[in-house]
Amino acid sequence: MSQSFDASRSLAALEQDNTIIAVIEMSKAKWLVAALVPGLKRQPLKKLDADAPALLKLLQRWRDEAGRAGHPIKRIAVAYEAAGDGFWLVRWLRAHDIEAYAIHPASVAV
Repeated sequence: MSQSFDASRSLAALEQDNTIIAVIEMSKAKWLVAALVPGLKRQPLKKLDADAPALLKLLQRWRDEAGRAGHPIKRIAVAYEAAGDGFWLVRWLRAHDIEAYAIHPASVAV
């Protein structure tokens, strides 16, 4: 008998000292990226042009900052609400070794 998917159970334990958690608010022209970065007192918030390579560069910068603060990063997890054609970014990030989740707007309770 197969078990149903339980979204409340993570497949990997969250190790806060070596994980960057980022969320993206997307529009066609701009992305607003917020994150929890181990070792940083501030909670980074950055507005970018809607550009995947720029996002990857930003995540790498935050990884480097965490490393300099004594928190080598083993995992980066990114989530965003995706509608229409927004699912391509998950595939692109995963191809660059970033854990990514696209949340379909209809699945979010309001």
